[in-house]
Amino acid sequence: MLTPERHRIILDLLANKEVVKLQEFVDATESSESTIRRDLSQLESEKKLKRVHGGASLLQQKGEELSVLEKSTKNVEEKELIARYAASLIRDNDCIYLDAGTTAFLMIPHIQANKVKVVTNGLTHLESLLEHDIETYITGGLIKPKTRALIGRGAIEGIEQYRFDKCFIGVNGIHNEFGYTTPDPEEATVKKRVMNLSQQCFILADHSKFNEITFSKIADLQHATILTNENEEDILKDYLTKTTIKVVTT
Repeated sequence: MLTPERHRIILDLLANKEVVKLQEFVDATESSESTIRRDLSQLESEKKLKRVHGGASLLQQKGEELSVLEKSTKNVEEKELIARYAASLIRDNDCIYLDAGTTAFLMIPHIQANKVKVVTNGLTHLESLLEHDIETYITGGLIKPKTRALIGRGAIEGIEQYRFDKCFIGVNGIHNEFGYTTPDPEEATVKKRVMNLSQQCFILADHSKFNEITFSKIADLQHATILTNENEEDILKDYLTKTTIKVVTT
């Protein structure tokens, strides 16, 4: 089968199912697995799909953003693994920033260090932080209903009052060329400023975030360490030349 025909079949399958396994492409095109892997890499470079663990999926729309409730039901086990490991990085007396994301929220019960100070723009985090007796500061700013994040000028001015040993940031997209992205420019501005004020930056990203691009750039890859459950070498190899990645599997 000629390459253009295989590509048409691959894209048709994705248009119908959104996420397709590698073996399904092999069966549909009667091609080898290595041929399909090359096809997926080429189509990804043309920004027509993204490779995922064991197959490929359609790209997310650049401005698409789920609510905090919708995000909280996706990839829960993977987020829990990442959150537990991220919390283990916090040391006694650390001053940290927790982003408003759902994985950052899951870190809170696992924080074992003493005398930790937390600054956050996540309204959903506040009750859990207080329940765990963690000294907490909020940024101020405009409440964004969909993500329950504080954003805007007030948030930026609030953040400017602090400096952080570590920050833990959620993103919607990680891409080898376009870096870390999120749909909302206001949220991107807050995340970027926090990263600039932090000694160490950690991106909390389950496997679904790789090879994805959304509307607003936060930073280049080298500005943070990525904590993830993604462990497919074929997906990670290009990223490992630009930043540190910690794969959390247990």
